[in-house]
Amino acid sequence: MKKSAVIVFVVFLVLVIDQSLKIWIKTHMEYGEEFAILGLEWARIHFVENNGMAFGLSLGGEYGKLALSLFRILAVAFLVYYLRLLVKSGASLGLMVSFSLILSGALGNILDSAFYGLIFSASHFHGGVAELFPEAGGYAGFLHGKVVDMLYFPLVNSVLPEWVPFWGGERVMFFKPVFNIADTAITLGVINILIFQRSFFQEMSEEGVDKKEETAPMESSETDPTETETNDTKQDYPPQAKGPSTI
Repeated sequence: MKKSAVIVFVVFLVLVIDQSLKIWIKTHMEYGEEFAILGLEWARIHFVENNGMAFGLSLGGEYGKLALSLFRILAVAFLVYYLRLLVKSGASLGLMVSFSLILSGALGNILDSAFYGLIFSASHFHGGVAELFPEAGGYAGFLHGKVVDMLYFPLVNSVLPEWVPFWGGERVMFFKPVFNIADTAITLGVINILIFQRSFFQEMSEEGVDKKEETAPMESSETDPTETETNDTKQDYPPQAKGPSTI
């Protein structure tokens, strides 16, 4: 399979999984509702929405939301351009898959921001299930929709002993953020690049140094002679003619 086909396949697969799960959550669960995955207390599906970045982070206000959406679009355009360069340069498949995961994650969250406000009714805390394509219209305009999150893994959820200084008796939770498949794809792509694909960037830097050395002007090893040849056989002035000798 061609590398370009692998990129398309990865992006398409992540988008299908991400959007299918989000649409199912939005149309089958109330905001704040949750259930355990395979009966595990530390692995849950918990429906929430956010206005901003991955793992529930956000920028303030509507202008922050719009700025974030525009930034995502620019980031996607850059990733598409960069992936084309990687394909042409013959980069490793692992590196291209990593950037494909990041691209698919960014696209997944852009779709939420761009269209979910137009095609869904609002989800309220334990206020009923949202409707797809409501007659009254969606809950927000273009690029102002909320991102659907549902993956929740509270691996640690306990109360500290009273004897612990300063924090005794307080509840400790890890991992608290709720995220989605798109966030997971972005995280996996970045981790894979940082851990397994460092050699690619090292090769790029080495190639850049080699090219710079090749194009640098070569110093001429030839030097113009500056010394004048010495004439060991210098001609004296012609000898003066001697007159006739007298006896």
